[in-house]
Amino acid sequence: MNGNLTVFFTNMIGTLAVILVIAAFIGGSELMTKFFGSKSSWKYSLFAGLLGGVFGIYGTMSGLQLNGAVISVRDIGPMLAGFTGGPLGGLIAGVIAGAHRFFYVFLHTDKGYLISDPGTWDSATMLVTYACIIATICIGTMCGIFARKFNQKLKKPWWALLIGVLMEIFHLSLVFLIVRTPENPHAGLDIVKAIALPFILVNAVGFTLMITMINYIERQREITLERSRLKTELEVATVIQHSLLPPITETYPGRPEIGIAASMDPAKEVGGDFYDVFFVDKDRLAFVVADVSGKGIPAALFMATSKTTIQNCVRDYPTLSEAITVANDSLCSNNTAQMFVTAWIGVLDLSTGALTFVCAGHNPPVLISDGTPEFIKRRGGFVLAGMEGIPYREQTMTLKTGDRLFLYTDGVTEAENKAHELFGEQRLADCLKTDADKAPEEIVADVKAAINAHANGAEQFDDITMLCIRYLGAN
Repeated sequence: MNGNLTVFFTNMIGTLAVILVIAAFIGGSELMTKFFGSKSSWKYSLFAGLLGGVFGIYGTMSGLQLNGAVISVRDIGPMLAGFTGGPLGGLIAGVIAGAHRFFYVFLHTDKGYLISDPGTWDSATMLVTYACIIATICIGTMCGIFARKFNQKLKKPWWALLIGVLMEIFHLSLVFLIVRTPENPHAGLDIVKAIALPFILVNAVGFTLMITMINYIERQREITLERSRLKTELEVATVIQHSLLPPITETYPGRPEIGIAASMDPAKEVGGDFYDVFFVDKDRLAFVVADVSGKGIPAALFMATSKTTIQNCVRDYPTLSEAITVANDSLCSNNTAQMFVTAWIGVLDLSTGALTFVCAGHNPPVLISDGTPEFIKRRGGFVLAGMEGIPYREQTMTLKTGDRLFLYTDGVTEAENKAHELFGEQRLADCLKTDADKAPEEIVADVKAAINAHANGAEQFDDITMLCIRYLGAN
């Protein structure tokens, strides 16, 4: 008996493995949804039924015979068809597998040899065949009904295992009830006792593995689709974010007193850094470089809010200190995400070179005057959106003709190489000293090249934003 169990287990597990591989290939390749539409379509159910029927036929042909019964994983096909194609798919698979089971006995005896006279098969074999046909059709249909009624529960392994066990107990119950002959009234019981353990265990576990595999494939497909959707949305967000930045070109700001260049390279598709350049009035040009805490979509959304708020306040209030104080209060009141912004805001009078500025917790800009770079490390204020009611003090200085002002975010000085060495203020100063006589766009390009050379292929962890202004004097 133990030898028979070993043979049954080995044979059934081998057949099950083949079916699992084929089912995984078909499910993972999206052939069914590609050619037959959604799971609710009759074409999909028809194909699922045909495929389940083929699996049922293969299970029968690979099975072992015992007292007229074929010990196999035939039920897996209709069960899988029912789960994927609903009651219709399960019914079709059950009919196909059952019909094949009926004609199969015309060619084989219980010992596996061809018989010369199909009419000589005994009544016990006929009854086993009828029981298996009825069971196969009912199991496929019932699994389809369960899948429609309890789809989410059936996706859980324990529920799938329970359904598989119940289906095989149902199958064996039919064999027990139907297979009774005058010569052997206990024929059904003998068959059930001989095959119950491998029959129930392998088919139930196989069904569970298939359900688990199908669910895994579906989750991976959903994840792939979601990633594709997010990638598309991020690409759109990148375009939108860059469209929010001022288009610094030969015609903008379009004043001979000033030359400007800028760049923003987010660490992800979108970032929290931004720069802005806009006129307060005819002769006063405002410029901003800011860094929102965090990265990605949340930082990008807060960046858009911060940029608009700062620009509106600078234009609406008479002094820069008052404008930034109001801007801070406004950002605090809507700051449910508890983010903050560091910013350096300046207003330059193009007719005189007088520069009024406010530093809100931001990196000190670099003034390049007479070929010498110098960090403007004056006492600044608190970050924006960090605390309501904070007053901001404006400071002043005067730019001479030819002076350059280089503003940046901490992504510049904190850029790392593979040894985790920072780019730092000294490398930035050395780079700006070398570029003392160059135009703003050349300075920005050279600093970017220096950062890339320092990083030497290391991953960029922070947004890198630069703004360079050259005062050419009043005309």
